[in-house]
Amino acid sequence: MKRFLAAALAVATMLATSTGIAAAYGGPVSINDASLSTEQIQILEYAYGPIQSGAYWYDAVSGLWGQRGGPALGQIDPWLPIGGPLRADASGGNTHVFINGRELHPIDVQRLRQTFGVVPLGRYWLNADGIGGPEGRSATFNLNASSARAAGSSSSGGIDRGQGGTWGSDGSCWYVAVDGGDVMGPGC
Repeated sequence: MKRFLAAALAVATMLATSTGIAAAYGGPVSINDASLSTEQIQILEYAYGPIQSGAYWYDAVSGLWGQRGGPALGQIDPWLPIGGPLRADASGGNTHVFINGRELHPIDVQRLRQTFGVVPLGRYWLNADGIGGPEGRSATFNLNASSARAAGSSSSGGIDRGQGGTWGSDGSCWYVAVDGGDVMGPGC
């Protein structure tokens, strides 16, 4: 069903004309500084529910989204053909931690620190499955698996070595080791 919706959104995007800025809840909606058409908003609302007017950012690689100048508020399907290019300053961050070109908002970094302990400064890529690594390198971490371990899920642990680094866990403590820094979870 989501693939159908993504295809429908693509068709609506191609067919949309410059009929003006669409209104949702009394005002325009823009994503990555590009105004959405009425058709685009209707398709998104069908898939995800009501959309309040405002300015949003959307990371098409990870599916993360938020209000312009703010932290991530959720995740939707990746690769939707909506909005303009994601800007580095979309979240208004000054953290020196970038994911898919967007400098993270301080709240995003705080959430990562609460879950993982330390967040190394740098530039990373992240896909919709939570798998990522340093820009231009192979995957070195899996946020979903790591956060489950950090939350104390019942896992016997494991280790994964990739071209860009290593992550591992014994079931109660986890670590990520990449060039330029290592991160150990709480309780290690």
